[in-house]
Amino acid sequence: MKKPAVYLLTNKERGTLYIYIDVTSNLIERVHQHRTDSVDGFSRQYKNHRLVYFEQFDDMFEAIKREQQLKKWNRIWTLELIEKK
Repeated sequence: MKKPAVYLLTNKERGTLYIYIDVTSNLIERVHQHRTDSVDGFSRQYKNHRLVYFEQFDDMFEAIKREQQLKKWNRIWTLELIEKK
């Protein structure tokens, strides 16, 4: 998966979720980095290891636009997006 992607990680399936939204050009490698805690910061602190959603794009500019949009969403919209998948 070497296409630009927006992805959401969370720390658990149910209950209080810490949701992490980011963009990458290599989704498989990036998720592996999160799962092995080689990514410092929020994701490591809250154990965001579970990939719950992603969208792929043809170019990075579009992926970044979508990431910025999702980060402005309220929590309910984000949870509904995850639940749809």
